[in-house]
Amino acid sequence: MRILVMSDIHANYTALEAVLNDAGQVDETWCLGDLVGYGPDPNACVEEIRERPMLTCMLGNHDVAVIGRMPFESFNGDARRSLVWHERVLSASNADFLRSLPENPKVRGDVTMAHGSPRDPVWEYIINTLSARLNFDFFDTTWCFVGHSHIQCMFILDRERDRITLEAPRLGEAISLTNRAILNPGSVGQPRDRDPRAAYAIFDPEAKTWEARRAAYNVAEVQERIREARLPEKHAVRLAEGW
Repeated sequence: MRILVMSDIHANYTALEAVLNDAGQVDETWCLGDLVGYGPDPNACVEEIRERPMLTCMLGNHDVAVIGRMPFESFNGDARRSLVWHERVLSASNADFLRSLPENPKVRGDVTMAHGSPRDPVWEYIINTLSARLNFDFFDTTWCFVGHSHIQCMFILDRERDRITLEAPRLGEAISLTNRAILNPGSVGQPRDRDPRAAYAIFDPEAKTWEARRAAYNVAEVQERIREARLPEKHAVRLAEGW
């Protein structure tokens, strides 16, 4: 069984297309949130995700804000500028779709899903072993899938030694999941781990494997649309280097 796991699309339709093409046929799609924010294509991205068969999708913090459940003042100036524009151009049906999504963690089999963390689903970043350790007590399943940090990584719990390790998975290698772990597929639309390629993962719940993957896409094309929409220049520049 092949499940496409992705997060933080951030209105980058070209990157989303690259991921879907690279992943090929899958049995399910699990999206960990932030369909909107930063990028130039909020409607196209939401519509593409809405149409995915066997979809499980979470709300991210940018999604929460654009549907009016969080003040834009919670975000920095550049992110706020993009959200104001997204709120203005997002169609009513796409906004309704976002409103239908769960904000709290969701359990599917042996996996708990959250945008940020199981402890604070919308805002907390799991970016080091301390924040990971604090979160292992907040989910009962074997694994937890999160996004939000835009960094493709995994936190592995060694119960015998009471140790948590932070690892960067090797691309294209199906890793056997034998221990409890918190796994992040990275960001589709705005990676921040110095690899500009769109990030995602393939999860096989039967074989118990996780395969981190990257898909190259036409960054310059997205940068041009960001500038045409008069969105912050920073959001265009950072795409080329993945920061």
